[in-house]
Amino acid sequence: MIEVVPSSCDGHGAQLRLRPPRALTRRQFVMLFAALSGAMWVVAVLGWWGGNAFAPAFALLHSAIVATALHASWRQGDRGEEIRIGPDAVEVTTSGGGLVFRAHPYWVRLDIERGGERISLASSGRQVQVGDFLGPAERRGLAETLQDLLAAASGRNR
Repeated sequence: MIEVVPSSCDGHGAQLRLRPPRALTRRQFVMLFAALSGAMWVVAVLGWWGGNAFAPAFALLHSAIVATALHASWRQGDRGEEIRIGPDAVEVTTSGGGLVFRAHPYWVRLDIERGGERISLASSGRQVQVGDFLGPAERRGLAETLQDLLAAASGRNR
């Protein structure tokens, strides 16, 4: 998801907030786990009733694995990036690492590789990839937006 926000009150520059798309809310994730676990435990109890003494132990192990996988999937959705483009600086910050890139907009080069699969900003030998967690259509939109904002910030669109 790409959210464009004006970065200052004087109208110069913009801020892009990038977040991976989420199909489910936290409550829906919990309900999904409850449904999966409930079905698994019904089958385990039926197996135990039919004579399989190990079915509840495997159901417990499987519940722990499913819970861990769903938790890891949810945590991946917490990633995010902010790209601030102003007349004085282009800054990229990540949710986990803080400021990872800063350069003057005139010297920032936008690299679009493999038909829009990889988008990176580069300046003075430093390079940072942006929007890796976005879908292909969103990355193309991000590349177009970044081109326009960088051209406006550096004065190349005049």
